[in-house]
Amino acid sequence: MMREAFGPRGRRGGPRGPHRHGPHGHGPHGHGHGGPRAGRGDVRSAILVLLSEGEMHGYQIIREIEDRSSGTWKPSPGSVYPTLQMLADEGLVEVAEAGSRKSYHLTEEGKVAAKKAAERPLPWKTPSAEAINKAAGLPRAGAELAQAVGQVATSGTPKQTEATIETLKDARRQIYAILAEE
Repeated sequence: MMREAFGPRGRRGGPRGPHRHGPHGHGPHGHGHGGPRAGRGDVRSAILVLLSEGEMHGYQIIREIEDRSSGTWKPSPGSVYPTLQMLADEGLVEVAEAGSRKSYHLTEEGKVAAKKAAERPLPWKTPSAEAINKAAGLPRAGAELAQAVGQVATSGTPKQTEATIETLKDARRQIYAILAEE
């Protein structure tokens, strides 16, 4: 019997067949954080807008996008550097080399393109990005709550345990009431 050409553990080598977690196996889109993936136009617009604020090198652009999106979007070097090269090929960006580091700045034509890009919703200001940014504190708050509940579970008295259960039920009702407000 012949093995499949893709490897002994199934197609594309995964234990359960085709990749279920993106090209690098870290999330549904191949990112370590599993968040939504920005389109190529988003990377282009983001770079143009950032360079309109001043000269930057590639990793500064990546960090600035990550900071402005509150960590929900960190483009990879594999998307930023080819986009910078494309912008240079289009005459929108010029490259200055200082030692081993390249920095990028807009040409006059690039400044016009950056103004157009800034007229559209910025990638880190889209409704979905803003919602994600606002919700960024929820997992931590939930983890802190779970930690407190764990303390009650391991060292609380029966009376404290019952009071905690009632508090959690009340909190759940309040959260659903908050969702129903809009």
